[in-house]
Formats: sequence, structure tokens, C-alpha cells
Amino acid sequence: MSGACRRAALSAANLALRACNGALCTFDFAFQWVALVAAACLGLNVGAAPKTVMVHYMPWFVAEPYSSSWGWHWTMNHFTPNVINTNGQREIASWYYPLIGPYDSADPVVLEYHVLLMKLGGVDGAIVDWYGMDNYNDYAANNLRTLALFDYTRKAGLKFSLCYEDATIKNEVSGGFIAATSAVTHAQQTMLYVQTNFFNDPSFLRWRNQPVLLNVGPKYFTSNSQWVAIFSVLDPTNQPAFFTEDNRLPVGAGAFNWPPMWMSQTNNGVLSASQLATYLSLFEQKVFAPPAWPAYVSSAFPRFHDIYAQAGVSPSYGYLDDSNGLTFSTTLHEAMADGSPIVQVVTFNDFGEGTIVEPTVEYGYRDLGMVQQYRRQYIQSDFAYTTNDLMLATRLYNQRRAYPSNAIISAELDRTFTNIVSGNLDYAGLELTGLESNRPAIYNVSVTNGQLKFSIGGYLSASGLQVQTTSNLISGLWQTIASAPGTTNITTFIGSITPQAAFFRVRNAGP
Repeated sequence: MSGACRRAALSAANLALRACNGALCTFDFAFQWVALVAAACLGLNVGAAPKTVMVHYMPWFVAEPYSSSWGWHWTMNHFTPNVINTNGQREIASWYYPLIGPYDSADPVVLEYHVLLMKLGGVDGAIVDWYGMDNYNDYAANNLRTLALFDYTRKAGLKFSLCYEDATIKNEVSGGFIAATSAVTHAQQTMLYVQTNFFNDPSFLRWRNQPVLLNVGPKYFTSNSQWVAIFSVLDPTNQPAFFTEDNRLPVGAGAFNWPPMWMSQTNNGVLSASQLATYLSLFEQKVFAPPAWPAYVSSAFPRFHDIYAQAGVSPSYGYLDDSNGLTFSTTLHEAMADGSPIVQVVTFNDFGEGTIVEPTVEYGYRDLGMVQQYRRQYIQSDFAYTTNDLMLATRLYNQRRAYPSNAIISAELDRTFTNIVSGNLDYAGLELTGLESNRPAIYNVSVTNGQLKFSIGGYLSASGLQVQTTSNLISGLWQTIASAPGTTNITTFIGSITPQAAFFRVRNAGP
């Protein structure tokens, strides 16, 4: 964007904000003007550039019964999840309650649920908040959970990236785990681990063929020369597109924005709409100030409502109101409409800070529904998934929980997962309806050259199943024309269609 265009866009936003004295209604209005004026200057349709939509993901939750105890991020050494209130909800370190309840980030059933929500929600992948792989504090456990999520993002055809917390090095130095003199060397070894286990995977997110790596801060390695040294051990093809928080380092491609809760301290702990608009405007000015950054990551967030003060962890960082979804729709609109190649939704599941778009008891599927809507508007006009489709992930999750050790049904649920990630939502819906009603389901029906073919799914008994036919639904008798044993393999029926009208059904041979 040229300087003239940039000034015009920012002037439009400032005029709109002054017109309403910074009221929340003008926040959205102002940044619509930013997007429209910028697009007009560039001679492009708003949102014409390709975008990758990622969610910032926290892998740090530990929960019973998957693990032997409850982890800090559910308790913060204050709350007791084994205490259950009259609504059936556990006492957890959050103002918000996960739709599936508090969970363990290593649980495969949870990971499957999460990647399906991403896939159906119009998200391209996950940026995991990563603390390294060292056996210090909970870093190693978080890394194992990160690797487990990576397995599931691959299965779902999603992208993957990391946001490295270099504050971990500070903690390890102050805790005597490593010496300050070996900090850069230790970080180099960490990057080599990242290269082997993440960068080299074809599903790792790349920008201009460079692996995308974010950093919260930096908080320990604050000089550019340190990062140059840290990245020097990587292969030339794996020199990262490096994005730091708020400000770009010369070694980096750019920076990303984040909820500026520090600004709330001048407003009694509440981040106002006008303050947020000012922050986003100043961030964009930094992006385009000569020499303009090669790239940047635009973040969108629904709210900020931490529970640190109530848990006795620290004073609150501040409060950003949800405003009935307006905060998210406004920041998401700006991120989708600007020139950034990557949108970062902040966050998928930071329950401690309340910045979650994962479905909750309080907000349901609303926030992921907004991601769907804006993807359709700005990125992919034929994106067909709706808020109702998100329920497929929850329905599959519930069936996994209902049948934890049934091999036949587990295999059927695996096929349901494949149908969802392949876009065959109608098939998946029929399979789940069959499971929920304890009945087999017929789907994927076709007729070719007089041959009828269909797949059989849903609830499948170990006793096997029977395919039956009749020519009269009212008074006719059903005749078994095929039988199949209970199996983990998909069952497909193929038979000839006679000139006489016929109806087909499938029933289980036993319970």
C-alpha cells in the first residue's frame, strides 16, 4: 500500500472514531472504512489476496481421568475440578466452560474433536503455543501434547505451526537448568529439534517457502544478532519466516498483533473500543512505515477475561468485553480484509484468559460460526459449512465416549471422521444418526447398469447384519437377501435391481 493510500485509510478510521467519540459501534464502522479505502487504493477486491486462517492453540491441559491428576491450567492451585456444582459443571480456572467439559490435551478423542472443529469451522490449521522440548516444568509434557495434536492435524489435512515462547529459556536460566552462557547454544539445539520434528513435515505452514515461526515477545533473546545466531544452524530451506509480537526484528519477516491488555491499565483495567482501534491503527502504521515489512500476521480475538486475580496467580491483565460478538466480528473483519497473508485467531482454547473460540456452554458454536461466515465472504465464496455442521464434531466425540472399547464401532467412527474431513458430511450425518439410534444406516447409494450399491454404517452389531428386501411396505414380508458378519471393515452391498419395485433395509442380526 502506498503512503498516500495508507494515510487515507487511517484518516478515514480516525474520522469515524472521532465522529462517535470512540463508541464501540464506531469501532467496526471505522475499520470497514480502512479496508474499503485501502482496497480502492490498491485497485483490488477486498479480500482478493489468498489468506491462511490459523488458530492459536494451547496444548497444556492435563485432566482426570485421562491423566492421574488435574493440571495447573485447570486448577491454578486454587480451583478444585473434582468439585461439581448443581449444573453438573466442574470447578475450573476459567469464567467459561468447555462444551465437552475440561479435558486433557493428550486425549486422542479430544484431539479428534478439536481438528474436526477446525476443519468444519473454516480454519486452515493450528499455531501451537510451544515451550520447547526440555524436561523442565511442564515443557516436555506440553511438547508431547503438541506432537499428538500434530498427528491429528495431518489426518485432517490441516496446516501446523509453532509460536515459540523464548521466556522458557529465561525460566531455565533462572532455575539453574541451563547456564546463561549456553543459552544461545541451547536455543540452537531447540531449533534443530524443531527442524527435524516440525519444519521438515510437508504440512508445516510456509510463507514464500519458509516455515512460519512465531515468537511471543521476544522476552529473553531481545537482540537481532542472537536470533541470527540461533537460526544459523538451520538448513537454508528452513530459515524461518519469523514473526515476533508487535515489532519486527530485522531477521524476521514481520510481526503479529495481540490483545493489548497493557493499555487497559489507564482505563481502570478495561480495554475500550477506542483504545483497541488505536492499537490496531498504530500496528498497521508500523507495518507500512518505510521500509514496509515483507509480511505480517493479523490477529482476531473475541474477548479477554482472565481469572488470574481470582485464582491468586497475579493481578488481572485487564478486561476486553465480548460485546455480544462485536469484538470478534470487528477484529476478524479487519484481519480478513487487510493485506496480511495469515490470520491468527487468538485463541482456540486459552480458558485461563477467556480468549476462546472453542465451543463453550456460554457461547456455543457462535465464534467458529463467525469464522465460517468471514471465510465465505473474504476467502472462499463456495465454503459450504455452516454452524449446524460444527455439531458433527461434537456428535462424533459423544459416540467415542459412549463406545470406548467397541472395535467395530470404533472402526465405524474412524470412517465417519474420514467422511467429515473429506467433505462427505451427509454420509457422516447418516452414520452418526444410526449410532445414536442404535440402528444400521444406509448411505452412499448408487445405481449403475441395473446394479444397486450402498454402504452400511451406523450402529453395527458384533452378531452381524442382514440386508432385507420387500416389494410392499404395507403388507409385504421382508426377505433376507444377504448377510454379513460383524467386522471392523466397511460393509458394502451390491445387488441387481429387478423390474418389480423393491425396498431395502438393513438390520442387525443381534444386539
